[in-house]
Amino acid sequence: MTGALDYMMTEEPAITPQLVAGHGLKPDEYQRILNLIGRTPTFTELGIFSAMWNEHCSYKSSRIHLRKLPTKAPWVIQGPGENAGVIDIGDGLACVFKMESHNHPSFIEPFQGAATGVGGILRDVFTMGARPVACLDLLRFGAPEHPLTRHLVSGVVAGIGSYGNSFGVPTVGGSTRFDRRYDGNILVNAMAVGIAAKDAIFYAKASGVGNPIVYLGSKTGRDGIHGATMASTAFDEASQAKRRAVQIGDPFAEKLLLEACLELMNSGAVVAIQDMGAAGLTSSAAEMGAKGNLGVLLDLDAVPCREPGMTAYEMLLSESQERMLMVLAPGKQETATSIFRKWGLDFAIIGKTTDDLRFKVLHKGAIKADLPIKELGDQAPLYDRPFVRAAKPAVVRAEDVPPPVGPAAALLRLIGSANLSSKRWIYEQYDHLILSNTVQPPGGDAAVIRIGEGPKGLALTTDVNEHYCGADPYEGAKQAVAEAWRNLSAVGATPLALTDNLNFGNPEKPEIMGEFVGAVEGLAEACRALDFPIVSGNVSLYNESPDGAILPTPAVGGVGLLDDVGKTVTIAFKKPGQAILLIGETSGWLGQSAYLREICGRQDGAPPPVDLDLERRIGDFVRSRVRDQAVSAAHDLSEGGLAVALAEMAIAGGLGATLAIAPSMPLHAFLFGEDQARYLLTAAPDAAEAIREAAHAAGFDCAIIGWTGGDALTISDGIAILIEELQRRYGSFLPGYMRGEVAA
Repeated sequence: MTGALDYMMTEEPAITPQLVAGHGLKPDEYQRILNLIGRTPTFTELGIFSAMWNEHCSYKSSRIHLRKLPTKAPWVIQGPGENAGVIDIGDGLACVFKMESHNHPSFIEPFQGAATGVGGILRDVFTMGARPVACLDLLRFGAPEHPLTRHLVSGVVAGIGSYGNSFGVPTVGGSTRFDRRYDGNILVNAMAVGIAAKDAIFYAKASGVGNPIVYLGSKTGRDGIHGATMASTAFDEASQAKRRAVQIGDPFAEKLLLEACLELMNSGAVVAIQDMGAAGLTSSAAEMGAKGNLGVLLDLDAVPCREPGMTAYEMLLSESQERMLMVLAPGKQETATSIFRKWGLDFAIIGKTTDDLRFKVLHKGAIKADLPIKELGDQAPLYDRPFVRAAKPAVVRAEDVPPPVGPAAALLRLIGSANLSSKRWIYEQYDHLILSNTVQPPGGDAAVIRIGEGPKGLALTTDVNEHYCGADPYEGAKQAVAEAWRNLSAVGATPLALTDNLNFGNPEKPEIMGEFVGAVEGLAEACRALDFPIVSGNVSLYNESPDGAILPTPAVGGVGLLDDVGKTVTIAFKKPGQAILLIGETSGWLGQSAYLREICGRQDGAPPPVDLDLERRIGDFVRSRVRDQAVSAAHDLSEGGLAVALAEMAIAGGLGATLAIAPSMPLHAFLFGEDQARYLLTAAPDAAEAIREAAHAAGFDCAIIGWTGGDALTISDGIAILIEELQRRYGSFLPGYMRGEVAA
């Protein structure tokens, strides 16, 4: 493989400025390639650089800022940089988890885009040696009245359900919201969680010279070619022509792949393993070699293909699903072969590790690529893009927001709105009980699953309020972390770690880059203050259409640990005669609130500030009361404020409540303000008084604001709503909307 190289250019197009631009490479980036390899790249090599240097794979606009995020803690086994993050959960076990986006493919082809998003994130988890135990999602759609929204919701939900249900992993939680800023670019973020033995985690670092590189899984086709590149550009009028870049999934093949991989790992045959995800065979092979300071030689003639006549370019850049790449241990070929055959999977030895630090590709006897493997990743462009921080919005004072309707009418409109209404229509299409370990299903603050036979469990949540982030990315990102912290604490779990999915517009625009920088700084501050590290994640940029960028959406997925799932609580009122306690300070903050948006027709003001020290202290307090079984229900206060949280608890329990309040502020501000660091608890009268006294002794507000009982939610004299009416309003929007019976 030394000396003059025969690149057989006869069937490949000439490298022109137009071809370079069509591969998403800017002139200065192409010049960087020329300087690196000292010659004009082949067409195949141009495709390799396009795949490896696009935003989705290289993080060239975000890496410099992602370094600000805290990623370490005593319980963190593996932080960012591998297929998924890994944390120690005790008893010799580890939790492996990650969140990733499939936004662009899901807009173009919602069913397959969402389905393969689920498939990809599941592979990220079991590639590490973990058996997947749960999935979650975070979905953002355009305005309900937009002509595409119903079609996109239907396709995405069906795709998620089809893949997860068929694969056999429960989808236990998520978040779904609507806003016109997502009309031309929806968000489909998928999260997967797995359990592994903490001393049996597998990594993508190849080792050993001459070890065989093995292809395992489904055959390679022409679907998904340049999928990662498509995810690194904004949408335009020609986006529908990119359907070829959307992958096609097969959950049953993935189930076989899971079982084969785990059996292979247990056999001792696997040295390194990498999912063929974004940029397919190119990135998986190059990353494994580079991490191990080794070279890679691939012979594409051995790659199993499902379409005839595939070129080296197509095979290297295809993102066909359900495929893995492995480096096998010496002498383990027969063991591996028997396992491959047992599970009926395509497999082939397609190369070997080398000691020359080169990424070499052969096809039909010709060298199609010969590149420096370390520099292929390490020398990717890194941009410190200029950014402009938006001005801080003014605070909206409650006295400047006259209520257009009374509190009862406002509450009914809020809980029946697209964003605050029940998402049961969505999660009932997911099998959230398969594996029989789901303790708290979707619909509460956080999902809870049992680990094995128990009693230990995991609490899981996905969160972000994009309206807060749009107004102030820094405070909004802090709130996303705090919300995840509260959701986990409310079910009695100790928050351990986060994964993130940072969804933003075009980073080449200083105002968008300013949103990104502000959000990362907000995430970093909140994670440090709460000792809540980010161990994995994804950056999704260029989420734009001709109508503009999406709202900045730094989604987070939180994982917490419960010592005993039998001591968790739900949000539902349990029985009459219990005290309702409001913990935390209420100032009636209406800026960027659901009340301001849905009832007053305004979307302005600063979002509520987040006091991270208070969040931590109150969260610790609430968690301890849940674990001591001093409370019968717990719910954090977020969008819609106190009134919506009360309604959700009443609806879940089918039981009313009567408030006994005399607020020192306008009633609508007290009921619908979205102040942070607040929870509602229910407890027996004697226990409630003890909780109130302990909270005051700890230095924060806690008041008994009412009592459970009856068939209505009574707010004050003359203001009462029957629980039956609350349930009807809460449950009506999505089913009616999807049937076309409810006006958007």
